[in-house]
Amino acid sequence: MTKLTQGRRGFLGAAGGLAGGLAMPALAQERFPSKAFRVLVPWAPGGATDVLMRALCEAASQRLRQPVVVENKSGAGGILGAQALVSSRPDGYTLSQMPVSVFRYPQMVEKPPFDPLADFTWILQLTGYLFGTVVRADAPWQTFGEFLAHAKANPGKVTYGSPGAGTSLHITMEQIGRGQGIEWTHVPFRGAAENLQALLAGQITSSSDSSTWAELVKDGRLRLLCTWGPTRAKRFPEVPTLREAGINIVSDSPYGLAGPAGLDPQVVKVLHDAFHEALLDPLHRGVLDRYDMSVAYLNSEDYAAAARRQYRDDGEMIRRLGLRAG
Repeated sequence: MTKLTQGRRGFLGAAGGLAGGLAMPALAQERFPSKAFRVLVPWAPGGATDVLMRALCEAASQRLRQPVVVENKSGAGGILGAQALVSSRPDGYTLSQMPVSVFRYPQMVEKPPFDPLADFTWILQLTGYLFGTVVRADAPWQTFGEFLAHAKANPGKVTYGSPGAGTSLHITMEQIGRGQGIEWTHVPFRGAAENLQALLAGQITSSSDSSTWAELVKDGRLRLLCTWGPTRAKRFPEVPTLREAGINIVSDSPYGLAGPAGLDPQVVKVLHDAFHEALLDPLHRGVLDRYDMSVAYLNSEDYAAAARRQYRDDGEMIRRLGLRAG
């Protein structure tokens, strides 16, 4: 299996192993797995990612025959799980969900908290989100075009909520604004629940987020102006995509699972196989369907290659837009 360069922590881990007289990998010393796993979810409880990852981990625990415990680390645009991996032991028992913000945030700050090309072992890609823009049901705009026209006519007055700086929601809204000549104000939140609560309370004009808004739209409390995928959402076939609204952008932000740099290849294979089966388990597939999300599987080697491409392409976009994390 091809992994990204291990980097400084992989070197230190190897040095530590030699210093302790450990010539064999952990897998040769004890059966793997032999204890509970910790899976970091860098989003608040109750959002789409949290619900999906809990279903995935429940299905994976049946394959691994060990508990797989979800730990939420919300805030900072979804990078706190990745940041925690940097200081975690490379033994396979600490993993994290990896949103695309982990490729972007380090390129938006002067002192990156980690290096996406050196600090992680990429296990598998899982799925991609359904994103969309919502407003309150009593808002005057019936279409995304009307909303954009209002924002353009009122520079700086329209606010949109997102899960944080560097997320696909933030960057895509900035792309839309630049392309349409709109000056609007970004309001970052720790997760979808806070974002949507602020919208319902009238504290922001709109929210752009994953399909956690679905039930609120179905209940008539929010209005879905557009979705961001390549085709219309199954649950909302009457709602146009960004492309149909005249914005030539598709955004679905694939995510996957990674561990610290330096994981033993045999450990990676065990993890990959267990979580791949869990990805396709009816329990997890049912939750995907609930959020209008589909499987976007990549194996470990392909996911590592996709990570390199994502980092490169996102860096070019960030520099072109002049984006910085505030």
